[in-house]
Amino acid sequence: MSELVTHPLKALWNEYSRVLILGTMPSPASRERAFYYAHPQNRFWTVISAVLVEPFSEEKHVRQQMLLRHGIALWDVLQQCAIKGAADQSIRDPIPNDISFLLERAPIQAIFTTGQTAARLYARLCQPCTQRVAIPLPSTSPANCACSLEKLIAAYAVIRPWLKDREGELSAWKSF
Repeated sequence: MSELVTHPLKALWNEYSRVLILGTMPSPASRERAFYYAHPQNRFWTVISAVLVEPFSEEKHVRQQMLLRHGIALWDVLQQCAIKGAADQSIRDPIPNDISFLLERAPIQAIFTTGQTAARLYARLCQPCTQRVAIPLPSTSPANCACSLEKLIAAYAVIRPWLKDREGELSAWKSF
């Protein structure tokens, strides 16, 4: 049975965010733990840590700081929808987040989506307002078991060029 879910999490961003990564809607585990990609089998944090060459951490605060230090913003395409558990394919009656709000406040240079559903929803519901194309990345969900961890890391490495400063260093090596 579908449940009407309103997005409970704030966008994670700061004035240095150059990359925006968008999922669809927080899973029940993420809503319960009040943080993005909180299901223990979701590979998002393992992948991002590898791409950024950062130690993996379970700590919410460490994860937040890692993203912000590298200029990565994190949010979801949807503000509200009917959904069965965490099954993106069950999404009905989607209402988008106001992505333009974030784009007006942060120097976002590239937008990425985690998974094909997020990509389709962004293209249909957000792109007409933002006039910005999002680059789809594979889902890090445990449901996407066909994509190995190595393939996910290679796919997500595409964000690196947007994280570099004028000297060609990853933004992680600078403190804001």
